[in-house]
Amino acid sequence: MRLNAYLARAGVTSRRGADELIRAGRVKVNGVRAELHTPVAPGDAVTLDGRPLTTQALRHVLLHKPAGVVATVRDPERRPTVLQLVPGEPRVVPVGRLDVGTTGALLLTNDGDLAFRLMHPRYEVEKLYVADVRGRPTEEALRRLAEGVELDDGRTAPARVRKLGPNRIELVLHEGRKRQVRRMCEAVGHRIVRLHRPVYAGIGLGPLPPGEWRDLSAAEVAHLRRLVGL
Repeated sequence: MRLNAYLARAGVTSRRGADELIRAGRVKVNGVRAELHTPVAPGDAVTLDGRPLTTQALRHVLLHKPAGVVATVRDPERRPTVLQLVPGEPRVVPVGRLDVGTTGALLLTNDGDLAFRLMHPRYEVEKLYVADVRGRPTEEALRRLAEGVELDDGRTAPARVRKLGPNRIELVLHEGRKRQVRRMCEAVGHRIVRLHRPVYAGIGLGPLPPGEWRDLSAAEVAHLRRLVGL
């Protein structure tokens, strides 16, 4: 197992955060300072700052993220985070991002391999958004959104777009750039008033209320693993 995946499964941090801990020299395997490429085999002793670590049972959670909550492990501005809404052990970390004002489906897990692949662009995991916008989007605006628009970090990939009402549109993306949906809509002249993600990777919220969470079923976990080739 890769060391960063081991640390993520131990509930320490995300894979990216694990890489930072390893680079800082805080992780040892069998008493030797670890490198990013250091593997972990059964029976190896892994420590963080001298504290022994063990992997935990895998946990997969779906949260209905409310507005005003940050989808990170911790926040320097001390705003409430999604981890405060999902207590208990083993500890989980969010998969991907939803900005503070966006509501909807957010996966949290300590399954490092699955989380890594769900977030990797190679696997083109779909996210479905519903956006209420200012103004009435024209067919031309919808076409531009579907074909891709130029943003400051490059052109967006093609998306599936449809109009749900005079001021409401649905977008299905497989990219995950920062504030991407908001920036896309602004690029075609429609500022988002409300943004909601009811479905992530084919897993829907259903009747789950805002601020509540549930464990994924075995079938849902199997679906996610098939989706990314695990």
